[in-house]
Amino acid sequence: MAEKVAKVGVKKQAGYLYFVDKRGNVARAKMSRGGRKKGGGKVEVVAKVGVKKKSGYLYFIDKSGDVSAAKMARGGRKRRRR
Repeated sequence: MAEKVAKVGVKKQAGYLYFVDKRGNVARAKMSRGGRKKGGGKVEVVAKVGVKKKSGYLYFIDKSGDVSAAKMARGGRKRRRR
């Protein structure tokens, strides 16, 4: 289950990938499509938020354009050696 970390209200535009960057700000990059050359990797900051990230959590932009965090699934079943 995810919890809201910061209310930003970013309006998403088609053709862009939105994410939380290293500094905790909301950023976007142009998505690459099949058969076309890469978008150039130009990243632009959309909103300066400055979220402090905790280890073991995945930070993302939810449907309402706010920053949310979910605990990452770790571990699982141990594998048997043959």
